[in-house]
Amino acid sequence: MSRTTTVSHLIAGAALLLAASASHALDFKSVGAAPAILYDAPSTKGSKLFVAPRGMPVEIVLSYGDWVKVRDAGGDLAWAEARALSPKRTVVVKTASAKVRTAADDNSPLAFTADKGVLLDLVEVAAGGWIKVRHRDGATGFVKSSDIWGN
Repeated sequence: MSRTTTVSHLIAGAALLLAASASHALDFKSVGAAPAILYDAPSTKGSKLFVAPRGMPVEIVLSYGDWVKVRDAGGDLAWAEARALSPKRTVVVKTASAKVRTAADDNSPLAFTADKGVLLDLVEVAAGGWIKVRHRDGATGFVKSSDIWGN
C-alpha cells in the first residue's frame, strides 16, 4: 500500500468514528422505586459513595454486566446495580425558577413554575427544544430543555 492510500484509509476511519460518536444519543434512566446505593467500583465490596433518592435521573455512561456507571446532574460518576434503575424517565430542574408553559411556546400561558432541584416526570420530547413534563401533583406542561437535566 502506498503512503497516500494508508493516510486516506486513516482519514476515512477517523471520519466514521466521529460520525458514530456524534450520532450516539445520551441514555438516561431514573433510580427505581427504592433508593439506590452508588459505589466507587462495580461491586458491593466497593466503597459506598452516595444513596441516590427514588426517581433521581442518571445518565448511563457504561454498562458492565449487572452494573452501570452513571453520571448525576452534578457531573459526578459512580457505579450502581442495573436492577436499581428504572426506564421511567424523570428530569431535574437546574435553573432557579423554570417556567413550565401550557404549550411548547415562549408566549403560551404559564402552567406552573418549578424550583431548582424539583423532579419532574418526562412525558415526551417536543419539537424546538421543549420537553413535556408532569409534576407529582399532576400538573403538566412544557419546559425548555435548557432549564432541566436528564433529557
